[in-house]
Amino acid sequence: MRDTCNVDAIAAALIELTGLLNSPRQDEVLLGAAGVSLDRALFPLLVRLSASPAMGVAQMADKVGRDPSTVSRQIAKLERLGLVERPSSEADMRVRAAAITEAGARTVQAITQARRRLLGELVADWPAADQAAFPELLQRFAQAIKDRQG
Repeated sequence: MRDTCNVDAIAAALIELTGLLNSPRQDEVLLGAAGVSLDRALFPLLVRLSASPAMGVAQMADKVGRDPSTVSRQIAKLERLGLVERPSSEADMRVRAAAITEAGARTVQAITQARRRLLGELVADWPAADQAAFPELLQRFAQAIKDRQG
């Protein structure tokens, strides 16, 4: 029989963590630590684009769990800021996949360095074994969720 107290504790921790990670205040802290002035709704798209090849609006919307029309407007804002570009596709002139620019990459680098610093501070007093195990366990859990979703 499964230990439902443990499962309930996991669920409670995930609900708490999701709320914290989705908090506007958390985004402000990260952007402030990075020295980046950017609408907090835009930076997840920018970071996602930096981790993958050029991507169309529909594909990006699926990756970030947002409506395609919202993502299209947000990518247009990033393009106006010079952080992404949307060259026309030679294969299909209707498709304009977004790709990160050099300025966008510098912005993402600043965000990445700030995230490393902030996360490092959060686990700095953890035992080394916990620090080593934590990312592996999180990744394994995330993969189990992906596998379950099909």
